[in-house]
Amino acid sequence: MKLLRVGTAGAERPALLDAEGTLRDLSGLVPDIDGPLLADDAALGRIRAAAEAGDLPQLDASGLRVGPPLAGIGKIVCIGLNYHDHARETGAEPPAEPVIFFKAPDTVVGPHDTVLVPRGSTKTDWEVELAVVIGRTARYLESHEEALAHVAGYAVAHDVSERAFQTERGGTWDKGKNCETFSPLGPWLVTADEVPDPQDLFLKLWVNGELKQHGTTAEQIFPVAEVVRYVSQFMTLYPGDVINTGTPAGVALGRPEPKPFLRAGDVVELEVEGLGRQRQEFKDA
Repeated sequence: MKLLRVGTAGAERPALLDAEGTLRDLSGLVPDIDGPLLADDAALGRIRAAAEAGDLPQLDASGLRVGPPLAGIGKIVCIGLNYHDHARETGAEPPAEPVIFFKAPDTVVGPHDTVLVPRGSTKTDWEVELAVVIGRTARYLESHEEALAHVAGYAVAHDVSERAFQTERGGTWDKGKNCETFSPLGPWLVTADEVPDPQDLFLKLWVNGELKQHGTTAEQIFPVAEVVRYVSQFMTLYPGDVINTGTPAGVALGRPEPKPFLRAGDVVELEVEGLGRQRQEFKDA
């Protein structure tokens, strides 16, 4: 299923995109798309049955904002330097273990919302990523099979980053990762049954119509199953938590000088195969 949330910011309603591409209203069945729903097999079954029976009312998609597909996110765990080609382009050694950092849930915006270039920014960068959404509480998982069984679904994530804040201002990466609007998510939460192999997905990103990133999750140093298993050794993952699994080559940081970092007026479009497409205009904060 393709689950999403539509409406004005802060007042989104749950919806479903059916097999014919028609937007369907879920607000009569569930209050929202969130962790409690993803952990409730019976509720998900009711949605699936109603969709298959054609019982869900149609929504007029014209002019309707698409919000983040997930409400009530507890935490966003991010994996850095997780693509062989991205490590090569930045001159970094592939890590022996996954590099973990966090993005605050309040950085999340819709897939087509405006993204703000922070005040004082000189190196705002783009990163298309596969996001993993957790559906069952995960603690000390032992196998890749067990890890994938805890995944509710997948989404497109844009891990917007300010590189000078991230690496030139001391401390950890967090200052360059948590600026407002730095986590566009969606358009859909695609349930795991529609993604048979998360290591066989293409990722693409364009800046002002020019293709900048064209990668594949097959290049991941640590595949999705290992990432989920590994993270569960250090923290409990709850339904509705999100893991951003890294970006392939093609970011501004890896380009020759002068590096083409983002400025107000730039338009970024990105997609992950089967998971939908995003488009953001960048403006000054």
